[in-house]
Amino acid sequence: MQDISGLPREGQQLINSYGDGGFRVSGVRYEGSVLIRPEKTSSWPVGDIAALELDSLSALLDEASGMDILLIGCGEAMVFIEEDIRAAFRAKGVVIDAMSTGAAVRTYNVLLLERRQVAAALIAV
Repeated sequence: MQDISGLPREGQQLINSYGDGGFRVSGVRYEGSVLIRPEKTSSWPVGDIAALELDSLSALLDEASGMDILLIGCGEAMVFIEEDIRAAFRAKGVVIDAMSTGAAVRTYNVLLLERRQVAAALIAV
């Protein structure tokens, strides 16, 4: 696993490490893909970016108020996100930024520590 620990504020969901098919978030190991918001991390059943659909992101879309950016960690490499997904989030004022999972993890932590309103949907690598 790649260690990317930082100094989180109490209660923040900072990603400590990723790899080996999962993530360590605020000291807790999650196997597989995850959805992360500053206050909560949950397992996500999407194991491959090809399976990404708007329905699979409904938990984040339902909580989009107060979110400015949704990072999508696509796995090993960035993939274009379908327009219907982008449009649904754009309608709620959320910008989607897709990138490799490693880049998304690092970006999420930086934006979180900058107190930005960020969430992430991360495919395990």
